[in-house]
Amino acid sequence: MESQKESRAAEGKLDQLISFAIGDDDYGVNIQTVKEVIRHREITRLPKAPAFVKGVINLRGDIIPILDLRERFGMEQKEYTGMTRVIVVEIDGRSIGTVVDSVSHVIRIDEGQIEPPPPCVGQITEEYIRGVGKVGEKLIVLLNIDRILTSEEKIELARLEAKKEALTAS
Repeated sequence: MESQKESRAAEGKLDQLISFAIGDDDYGVNIQTVKEVIRHREITRLPKAPAFVKGVINLRGDIIPILDLRERFGMEQKEYTGMTRVIVVEIDGRSIGTVVDSVSHVIRIDEGQIEPPPPCVGQITEEYIRGVGKVGEKLIVLLNIDRILTSEEKIELARLEAKKEALTAS
């Protein structure tokens, strides 16, 4: 019993993640970046936005851009269902919603159970991946949510958001 505790301590701390699905694959994002999980709702489209930016929503007075992770990762598009969720995360001090097929639960994973990212997982390049976690027999792709948008995309999104806010205010 004592050796199990020692090996856990040697492996490192536990990461808390929100686990979610996109298609048949399981993903996780660090819970510290997650502000909330909400049901999918009406999205106001933004003209000239990149294809993976579905538009914006009004969340308690805040205009939140919505990204579709299926689209971002180049996966086949699918109709939104009652299980579709928006995970609102904070990236560079701004709230951004990410559409996922479903959200499972909060999981804890020992850092020793996280492998470095492979060069490519499915259609998702390693730039988005922090690692691959092993939970029992399941593998969970851990996303580096801060890298979902490039610097240029962040600037463009802020510009589109400001334009939408100005239109809404007038």
